[in-house]
Amino acid sequence: MVEESGVVPASAPTIPPFTREQELTAFREMLLIRRFEEKAGQLYGMGVIGGFCHLYIGQEAVVVGVKMAARDGDQFTTSYRDHGHMLASGMEPRRVMAELAGKRGGYSKGKGGSMHMFSREANFYGGHGIVGAPAPIGAGVAFANAYRGDGRVSLTFFGEGAANQGQVYEAFNMASLWKLPVVFIVENNRYAMGTEISRASAQIDLSKRGAAFGIPGKQIDGMDVRIVKATADEAIEWCRAGKGPYLIEAQTYRYRGHSMSDPAKYRSKEEVQKMREEHDPIEQVRARLIADGMSEDELKKIDANARKIVAEAADFATADKEPDPSELWTDVLAS
Repeated sequence: MVEESGVVPASAPTIPPFTREQELTAFREMLLIRRFEEKAGQLYGMGVIGGFCHLYIGQEAVVVGVKMAARDGDQFTTSYRDHGHMLASGMEPRRVMAELAGKRGGYSKGKGGSMHMFSREANFYGGHGIVGAPAPIGAGVAFANAYRGDGRVSLTFFGEGAANQGQVYEAFNMASLWKLPVVFIVENNRYAMGTEISRASAQIDLSKRGAAFGIPGKQIDGMDVRIVKATADEAIEWCRAGKGPYLIEAQTYRYRGHSMSDPAKYRSKEEVQKMREEHDPIEQVRARLIADGMSEDELKKIDANARKIVAEAADFATADKEPDPSELWTDVLAS
């Protein structure tokens, strides 16, 4: 069951406590993503970033919580709302921003843009513009892990809109049949491209979507990084033990529209403000740190450092050169 807000499970589980160091790690990582996305939105408005741009503001606890549970070598695959996943994977903010701006210093040499970045060094396998594509790709990454027997787990993110795509269920079937080490994470931000989930999905408890394939699932509050981390711990351990895939539905919320061109008129300003005030993932951590004795000045210094990193990334992206025209002929597959 879900509360009227559609985000927080009515029967909330016991919340595992974080140490202060874990709280600080979560705070730094989520704040960097938030400040990066805010700057990306500004640069889009200035025309520095073109094409599509899907911001992750409000959903930061999902990827950060999963990253805190992951082990070095575990891989991330996601959809087009991907900047936060890149940063959580350890990719350089300035190179991510340069790619958004279509510059040669970007991860895809300025040719991929917001939706199509990749870093083998960071074990980040995209950034995919096709709805539902992360599921089969993430399952493929998991197949390679199983084939090699390297103990790695494929962490695969997609949205609740993508959860209705046929290729997702084909991936579920194969992943379960072959007991692949993949955690499927549905980031349920309720509105997909603009339609509330109850109007598009006959079964809105998406954690049950793997039941037909024998995949265990759990629906959680994706706005609380502690719950996300604890659930990801359980899911990753399940996969690493050779038991097959696991499904997590993280109920979260995006504050901005689907993309920068979306005015989000399908929901009220009051609804968004209520989520910001009562469920913001970063403010929850900030409040706990203050209650634990940290001062506002200490937290402001962390924020200032995040802003500095992002400002430097924006300066790098703005000053960097566009790809040479000869790049049109590189990285192209021909048969």
